[in-house]
Amino acid sequence: MPGTAVSAAPAAGLWRRRWVRLLAVAVGVVGAAVVGLRGRLPDPREFLAALTGAGYGWVVLAVLLQAVSLAAFALQQWRLLDALGVRLRRGRVVAISLARTALSISLPAGAAVSTGYAIREYERAGAPREMAAASAVVSGLASMGGLALLYVGGGAVVLVRAPGGWDWRPLAVVAALGGLTALAVLAGRRQPRRRAVGPVAGPDVSGGVVRRHVRALLVSARQAWRAGAKLRVRDWAAAVGYAAVNWAADLLCLAAAALALHLPVGVTALAGIYLGVQIVRQVPLTPGGVGVIDTALVAGLTASGATAVSAAAAVLVYRMLSCWLLIPVGGIAGLTLRGDRAVSRV
Repeated sequence: MPGTAVSAAPAAGLWRRRWVRLLAVAVGVVGAAVVGLRGRLPDPREFLAALTGAGYGWVVLAVLLQAVSLAAFALQQWRLLDALGVRLRRGRVVAISLARTALSISLPAGAAVSTGYAIREYERAGAPREMAAASAVVSGLASMGGLALLYVGGGAVVLVRAPGGWDWRPLAVVAALGGLTALAVLAGRRQPRRRAVGPVAGPDVSGGVVRRHVRALLVSARQAWRAGAKLRVRDWAAAVGYAAVNWAADLLCLAAAALALHLPVGVTALAGIYLGVQIVRQVPLTPGGVGVIDTALVAGLTASGATAVSAAAAVLVYRMLSCWLLIPVGGIAGLTLRGDRAVSRV
């Protein structure tokens, strides 16, 4: 058909431009990794010898654990949207989750870009803006809750094994954050009862451009807050549970990489290193923590008794599975989503 032939050429050009952008991002990330890790890796021959001597059964297990981590994150998103009344195909939610993960680890301020991307994609799939924003807010809070569970669990293990070495301060911070989250949810549940029933007022269009944008942002945040606060307790529990599985599977992926390289590091010490690095990870100094996370992990593993060569090889395996390989996978998922939209418009 003539119409199909005309539309095929622009579509092909669009796909080429998207692949060029994806390649540019990949080159930029690899370049950042080279700069960040320059001078921090051991002799290449020793490094390759360590990798070739790895236990590949453990590497396969690390791959599976990272897949479980990604699946838990995607299922959390799908469950939250479903609880908010938004019905999306699981495959679409998985693709959005992979694409936003790639953005998060490959761009400066990736977490914010990733959240904005997810909200936009959920809107394009038919979700109301306040529901899409609510799912992003609740997901972030649940992620902190899941990490807090790991901290509490790790602290309990340390308390049992070494009562004198217990430090209560991290747990106090976790408890304070949990209390603030609970107060915000309770306030969101109570607020609609004090107001007249009816639609939420839209942003005031009077005033300057900046003022209008601020008001629109506040209204959107309030709508997302109310929508998230109306979730049932079991929905919050499921979101936190999926987040805990996401974090735990990622931690076990690091443990499997360490076992693959025969590192003499105990599970308790490895969990302590991992949880300590998560604090460093929250400061977005470089995209995906390039150079920062890698150096922190290698330093922690060597301080626990591993050699620099084996520690660097284990970190490389872990970071390949949890970061570098996710960028092209997420890029392909994002291009697939765009392709589906282009096909639906033709």
